[in-house]
Amino acid sequence: MGAMNILAAQVWHFWIAVLLVPAVIVAVIAVIVIYLTKVFGPRYPKR
Repeated sequence: MGAMNILAAQVWHFWIAVLLVPAVIVAVIAVIVIYLTKVFGPRYPKR
């Protein structure tokens, strides 16, 4: 039973990682884009 619990835990953590990695990548890109628009927006105002 111990080996099955460890295997289930590894599979569970794998699927959590599969779901979290794309979300984290999108969040980091969004933060960078928002930061750049806030920093460079006032420097180059729209006409």
